[in-house]
Formats: sequence, structure tokens, C-alpha cells
Amino acid sequence: MTDKPPHKCIDVHSHFIPDAYRAAAVSAGHAQPDGMPGFPPWSSELALATMDRLGIETSFLSISSPGIHFGDDYAACLLARTVNDSGAALKAAHPARFGHFASLPLPDVNGALEELARALDVLGSDGVILESNSGGLYPGDPKFEPVMAELDRRAAVVLLHPTSPDCPVCKPPSVAPPRPILEFMFETARAVTNLLLSGTLTRYPRIRFIIPHAGATLPVLADRIAMAAGILPDMGALTPEKILALLGRLYYDMAGAPVPRLLPALQSFADPSRLLYGSDWPFTPEPAVVRLRAQLDAHLASDPALLANICRNNALSLFPRLRQT
Repeated sequence: MTDKPPHKCIDVHSHFIPDAYRAAAVSAGHAQPDGMPGFPPWSSELALATMDRLGIETSFLSISSPGIHFGDDYAACLLARTVNDSGAALKAAHPARFGHFASLPLPDVNGALEELARALDVLGSDGVILESNSGGLYPGDPKFEPVMAELDRRAAVVLLHPTSPDCPVCKPPSVAPPRPILEFMFETARAVTNLLLSGTLTRYPRIRFIIPHAGATLPVLADRIAMAAGILPDMGALTPEKILALLGRLYYDMAGAPVPRLLPALQSFADPSRLLYGSDWPFTPEPAVVRLRAQLDAHLASDPALLANICRNNALSLFPRLRQT
């Protein structure tokens, strides 16, 4: 294990796996979520010890893919309450160490609106996590308009997390890698492109979306996506320049492998004040987190101010409560 990184980090992309969630997911047939070998070990004690070794001051906890909706609206609403109560309790016990993004039982819109209000008004969650698709519906789907309107009214922080695509042609062959390796990256681009072309990002500019994995495939596809403004007849005032500007105002975390190639592409349009640190622990194992963090530090060694902003300062602007903890 290497020495602690020089900058204490605020980690906006980390996950927790309460026992009740693990049991529910396994019971629903997700013992190997998204083709992975299984759920990794997790406990609050293990999380805090790992954070100390990694130099992470605060972790924002969320439920990762496959989320909480396994086909039954009522069961999903109950599981949302359970996992959100668990996340809120961890935050209350360790307010300087943990934040929490609440899970919503989409595609159940009424249940999602009820849990959104409970999470933000009663539990004090720092934001919400949305899967890239919910039962095959992407976040800009007209069905989700009431949820987006409420998130916008609250200027909510939303971590947009990839999950397995819900389409027959995307089902992996037997020799394909687990979906997080490739499909999650394209699924992220699908979800953001859906938000763009549906007009959701334009109609609801107050939602503060965090896009994981340094934008996934968006940085290399941004210009091609922007071409849609000149090809699709119903795009109206959404010009290529406007599309790039909308992409530029999103937040992006550095989970995964952002350097040496992806981050420079992302920097060609992203606002540097909206780049954030993410570890993706425990689904990214600790040795990999250490290695990826060392690569990020080395890549930005000539720009220590940007590194400090990514690691901590930008997140303080997004979550000002951490200035008082």
C-alpha cells in the first residue's frame, strides 16, 4: 500500500450495501449484479477504515446498479425507505465522513415523488441517485417529467449512475465482459443524450447532474451528438454550440480510469469547477482505487490547483454543508 495521497478528498461516487439491500437483490436474482462475480464486502466500519487509508475525508454513499426496483412497485417503495433510512442514519452518525444520495423507486413516479420529498425534507439526504434507465425508460422519458420538475424546483443534486441496458441487442454474449466494463460507459452516454435530445436539460436547468466515470464515452462522442442539432428537424433552438454548452455545465466525477486519455477530452468542453473526485469503492477494489488515484495525481502534477479543486474544493462548492462539519 502506498502512502496516503497528499490531498484529502471528498468522494462523490462511492457505494454502500446494507444487509437488507444485499438480501433483496440476491433474492431478486441479482447475486451477480450486471455480470459481476458478486457484491463486494461492505460495512460502515470497513468503509471508514478504507477511507482513512485512501485519504478520503467524506464519502457520499449511494446504492449502485441494479438499483432497488426489481419489478414490483410496492416492494421497490419499501426497499427505497429501508436503504434511505440506512444511508441517513450513517450520515447522522458521521456527518463529516458520510453524505447520502437517496434511491427512488422509479419507474413508479408517484412512489418516487413521495420518497424524494421524504428523503430531502425528513432524512436530510444530500441528493438522489438515478439509474441510467429504469425498466427500460431513460431519464428524459415523458413519464418522468413530474420527477424532473420536482428535482428542478429543489435544485437537487442527482448522481446519474449507469446500469445494464434494457434492450435485446445489448444483451452480452457468453464471452462478453461484465456490463460495467463496456456497457456502463455507453449506457451513460445514452442517458445523457436522452436528457439532451428530449429537452430535459433545457427545461430543468437547476438540476445539478453528476455524470460518472469522467463522462464515460461522452467526451469522444460530444461532437457527434452535437451534430444532431443539424440533422433532426425538431431540435429547434438546440444548436451544436448549445448542446456542447449544456454538456459543459454538467458535473463529472473521476471514478474509473480518467487518465491519461479521457480527462483531456472531457476538459475540451467541461467547466473545470465542475470536476469532482470519485472512487467507486467498494465495486472498485481498494488497490485499484489507490492505483487510479496515483495516476490522477501524476497526470495533474503540473496543475496542483486543478488537482486540489477536483479532490476537494469543487465538492465544497456543491455541498457547502461540509464547510461547517
